[in-house]
Amino acid sequence: MKLLECVPNFSEGRDQSVIQAISQAVSSVSGVRLLNVDPGAATNRTVFTFAGEPEAVLEAAFQAVKVGSALIDLRHHHGEHARNGACDVCPLVPISGLTMDEVVVLAHRLGARLGSELGLSGYYYEAAATAPERRNLAVLREGEYEALPAKLQRPEWKPDFGPVAFNPKSGTTQVGARDFLVAYNINLNTRNAKIAKDIALDIREKGRLLRDAEGNRVPDGQGGWQRKAGLFSACKATGWYIDEYGCAQVTMNLTDINQAPMHEVFETVCELASERGVRVTGSELVGLVPLRVLTDAGRFFLKRQGACPAASDAELFHVTARTIGLNEYSCFDPEKRVIEYLLREPAPLVGLTVAGFADLLASDSPAPGGGSTAALVGALSAGLSSMVAGLSYTKKGFEDRRDRMEVLATEAQALKTWFLGAVDRDTKAFDAVLAAMRQPKKTDDEKAARKAAIEAASRLAILVPLEVLERTPAAAALALEVASTGLKASISDAGTAGLCAALTAKAARYNVMINLSGVSAEDERAGYRQRAAAALAKTLETCGRIEALLEETC
Repeated sequence: MKLLECVPNFSEGRDQSVIQAISQAVSSVSGVRLLNVDPGAATNRTVFTFAGEPEAVLEAAFQAVKVGSALIDLRHHHGEHARNGACDVCPLVPISGLTMDEVVVLAHRLGARLGSELGLSGYYYEAAATAPERRNLAVLREGEYEALPAKLQRPEWKPDFGPVAFNPKSGTTQVGARDFLVAYNINLNTRNAKIAKDIALDIREKGRLLRDAEGNRVPDGQGGWQRKAGLFSACKATGWYIDEYGCAQVTMNLTDINQAPMHEVFETVCELASERGVRVTGSELVGLVPLRVLTDAGRFFLKRQGACPAASDAELFHVTARTIGLNEYSCFDPEKRVIEYLLREPAPLVGLTVAGFADLLASDSPAPGGGSTAALVGALSAGLSSMVAGLSYTKKGFEDRRDRMEVLATEAQALKTWFLGAVDRDTKAFDAVLAAMRQPKKTDDEKAARKAAIEAASRLAILVPLEVLERTPAAAALALEVASTGLKASISDAGTAGLCAALTAKAARYNVMINLSGVSAEDERAGYRQRAAAALAKTLETCGRIEALLEETC
């Protein structure tokens, strides 16, 4: 599926009626999900995040700008954040199924519509820029709203869309196409904004002006001034004082998390703050973030502590939040702030407690049943293997195997996550079979439609447990390796992981076989049987080796 994200920033963070009106404009568009609304009183700015199919997102963006530009008057706007327009920036971000070139086309379509239908002026930036010098948002916002009247009179600053004349009420809107941007602020134990700004000059890509011994700027011989590049490319930064927090902040936009990973930026700012006699007390993420921003940070900090970095998402979130102080001024909830979590399908079974799942399993409801249980046991197998690898990683005498244990633990964590997803998928597939069977069958047409629906649902009910079965050889292989090379004191745990893998394989095969009768073509049924038999044989062969090792060792 093609999924697009839009993250418009509006120059209003205090008037809840305006913020609510913009939210309603987004939510009114079918096919779009409003993921997050993040207002800031001091910055007087609100970041909205929504996602969906491209055409729906484009419509929602237009409706949001239409409402926002009608309600916001920049002539009366004051806030800490730089801004050019009522809707200051409106970036489009590809999530899946879209190339950046396709997103650029969408951005240009949106800008053209803002100009022709709303009479708004603006510029394209980042990948959507029409000229290299307009790519950088900081360049477009230089001088901010107050500089626009003079700027728009210069031919080189003719807007990319909309009227050339200055719009005193709405300013200009910057429409972009970009990858994920992380808006990140680091708090200092000082009210002195100059210190924060000085740190920002050291870390930002643009860097700072070079000065001679007398403090004068150094010419570059081309009519400009020499600059000392900052420590991080893809980092835009400045410093300010936030009255509601009572502290100065280094505020940043990290435009490429590969070149400017959040955790590395944090560590660097801590060092630079210490050099200036101040301390970092915490930090905040504005808007939504990709999952990897938090998990990469968690792995980095765990490794610094000498612990195995292959941990669950929950543990990685905890380590990250505690280390960089994400909860200093407000509670950071990954369920509400991580993009992938907000877009994922509901998982009611996985969200249950162990007792709740067991109680539901013991009820007279036909689902969850054996298929979901098989997937759950597969997750337990992978979890045990990850545990043994993680314990081995930290033990003395395993230094030469530490890298391999990290790999094994990482693979096991990923497999555990996949199996957990299959718990709900299996029940959902079985529910589809039941729904198909309930379809009317009075007329010949109804009978034909019902038969086709049952076959389609049965095929899905086969494929989900078959996928579970075909992943059990990997679970068994992980269990065998940690049993063979991991901590001997935990070999019984590795053996249990092997038993769980064998049970998962056998149970998943049962659930494949029971649904074969719903598929009419014998050659298709034979293909499923062959795949199931091959995966089961491979799993049981490996599990037999684990059992032999356990019998020999224990």
